[in-house]
Amino acid sequence: MADSTIQSGQLDHEAAIAVLRRFLDGIIRAAGWQLGYTIRTARPGPDPSAAEQPEILVDFTGRDKDVLLERNGEVLMAFEHLAFKALHLEPQHHEKLRLDCDGFRALRLEELKMTARLAAERVQSTRQAFRLNPMSPRERRVVHLALKDMPGVRTESLGDGDERQVVIYPAGAKAPR
Repeated sequence: MADSTIQSGQLDHEAAIAVLRRFLDGIIRAAGWQLGYTIRTARPGPDPSAAEQPEILVDFTGRDKDVLLERNGEVLMAFEHLAFKALHLEPQHHEKLRLDCDGFRALRLEELKMTARLAAERVQSTRQAFRLNPMSPRERRVVHLALKDMPGVRTESLGDGDERQVVIYPAGAKAPR
């Protein structure tokens, strides 16, 4: 049986870190990359708006770190996806873990928030809905949280799977069905 990293809805940091180390060491060794990493932990705070702050953050360093960031971080995202699988994390727990390299993910989150605000301002001024590009559940959540208190707009996720998008509507407007 695989290591259990979620106990009563809470992430067992010690068990998760042990699984992560085995997983990352194995994949880095198998790929022959010169990569190191650090693992930091943080307990979740009471502020729900800090949802993009993970409980466990893995930060990569080393000569081959650029491989992780090529093609807009596809390998880094794939590592993270595989880490979710290694930890047996269900989608509702994905925000508890983040893999990053050179602040790439933090920058991406700031870009998402800025894009969301600009799109919302456009919706406020034009009163026309605005559809963002498809994004991951975590990124959609960041957009929803970034705009939840913005007056005059509301957000909704539409679509299925990899094509799921956030649509920003003028407040009070009905979503097309």
